[in-house]
Amino acid sequence: MQINLFGKNIDLTEAIKDYVLKRVTNLGKLLSTIEERGGKVMVNFEVGKSTKHHKSGEVFHTDCLIKIDGKEFYGSADKEDLYEAIDAVKDSLYNEINKNKDRTQTLFHRGARSIKKMMKGLSRRNPFTSKY
Repeated sequence: MQINLFGKNIDLTEAIKDYVLKRVTNLGKLLSTIEERGGKVMVNFEVGKSTKHHKSGEVFHTDCLIKIDGKEFYGSADKEDLYEAIDAVKDSLYNEINKNKDRTQTLFHRGARSIKKMMKGLSRRNPFTSKY
């Protein structure tokens, strides 16, 4: 897994780097199975202030782009606290990646059930052409 961390209008301290790496490695539980199958994972994480002149309101902005074998997952958040923004991005990306994983598993199982019915003779429908 390749992780690129960028700072915009903010100095990246060791505490911020460690926190971001800790959150991304939590996503690594999902991403590690992809890497084990020979997939390539690249993470671009951007942390910063939206502008330099803000004194109140949503000041911190985080973006994260994860590329997994040609598929892209993107999340962004604006919060008053930097660490809250990082957590919000991590949660949204976790849900998005998990949703995609569940979708592919569901499609696989649906196809397998259809083939099993055809083999048993319960259905004459061909699962590959969807014709009877």
